[in-house]
Amino acid sequence: MASEELKEMLNRAIAREMQVSIQYMWQHIEAKGILGEAASPILRQIALQEMLHAEQIAERLSYLGGKPTTEPAKVVVGDSLKEMLELDIAAEEEAIEMYKEIIRRAEQEQDVVTRKLFENILIDEERHHDTFLRMREGM
Repeated sequence: MASEELKEMLNRAIAREMQVSIQYMWQHIEAKGILGEAASPILRQIALQEMLHAEQIAERLSYLGGKPTTEPAKVVVGDSLKEMLELDIAAEEEAIEMYKEIIRRAEQEQDVVTRKLFENILIDEERHHDTFLRMREGM
């Protein structure tokens, strides 16, 4: 089965996914003005995708014999749409790096399923990163 290190990495990923799910959902609610109206449904959609990622990772961790965390990483919403997007871009960049590390670790442990799960999630995270970058350009 999976090493304790890989299980810990998956738990950090769960905490991160819960964090951004809450962060993006609250931003969806708090985004104001005409730009906020445009950003709000996008933030909501991405928040829901992130919660699905948390669920998928938790299911995998449970299968590997780990206990999924229920504690999100620190949530920071931001005070303006511009600040929100800066926080979101940074969060996605952190996730991209973290998930590349998990993919490498899963490969070392010959855990094909975990590797494929994170390769698929990585596609979404890069898409989210690109979305937030493009949204910031419009400001």
